[in-house]
Amino acid sequence: MGDGRILTGDVGGTHARFAIVTTSDKPYGVERRADLGTEEYGSFRAALKAYLESLGEQRPDTAAIAVAGPVANGRVRFTNSGWEVSEEELREAGFHRALLINDFAALAFSVATLPETAFHSIGPEGDGLAGQPISILGAGTGLGVSCLARFRGRAVPMATEGGHINFAPGGDDQIAVLRVLAKRFGHVSIERVLSGPGLENIYAALAQIAGRNPQPLSAEQISEGAEGGDAACRAAQDMFCAIYGAVAGDFALAHGARGGVYIAGGIAAKIEPHLQRSGFRTAFEDKGRLSDYVKAIPTKLIVEPNAAFLGAANASLEFTGGKS
Repeated sequence: MGDGRILTGDVGGTHARFAIVTTSDKPYGVERRADLGTEEYGSFRAALKAYLESLGEQRPDTAAIAVAGPVANGRVRFTNSGWEVSEEELREAGFHRALLINDFAALAFSVATLPETAFHSIGPEGDGLAGQPISILGAGTGLGVSCLARFRGRAVPMATEGGHINFAPGGDDQIAVLRVLAKRFGHVSIERVLSGPGLENIYAALAQIAGRNPQPLSAEQISEGAEGGDAACRAAQDMFCAIYGAVAGDFALAHGARGGVYIAGGIAAKIEPHLQRSGFRTAFEDKGRLSDYVKAIPTKLIVEPNAAFLGAANASLEFTGGKS
């Protein structure tokens, strides 16, 4: 029998985060969180081993790991790193039950159960239509996208690779950026402009278009420059936010997400003040004949730092019987 504890993870290209979720009572508790840098470890197994050694106690029977990549047949190769892991390897590591779930599918499991205090509205306050689908997307090391499909009381999370569909520019400035990036990358996906590296790409492309040759800046430096009044940094971040809103509106239409669109990922939380005053919501609603459709859809930022852990735990209870 289990002890009401699930070892959960939220593993992407930059961080391998782990925590214990206690499910014996609601709301669930999150304990013993550790954020490990992926560059410090040669493999997922090495990072997991380091976390288990830090616990200094009996491990839970169940592991549920949210991963930044497509899961197929219980195995994942991470999109933005060379790591691989499988549910079989987790069982070999001593867990009786093991689940790998796409990180944004895990967020879909969490959104439906989080309290309103876990969200900040971007744009008009409001609630989506009850029982309708929701979309979740978030820019970080890459761009994650998922949908919680709902129909007549049933809900199914759907992991996608939506971050890799083609970037559709809006307006002459974005078209010019696309042309620069197409020469550099060939195929220009949304992730090439809507991620940490994507913000850097936008900044560099705008500089090239303007005939400047500035020193390369990291996404964090660009955001700091934008807040400090640097015009070039602000122009890059303004375009980033407008693209974010347009893409969020595209997925709202694609998923029929009248239940709401939820923004996750580390970047949005870090630039929330800029995001709130940017053209995000205007671009979200700019959908021509379907503008009225998307105007009724709320956009909300997920501010609960443990959302992926809680979603992974919920998925484990659903699919592996993690309480048993």
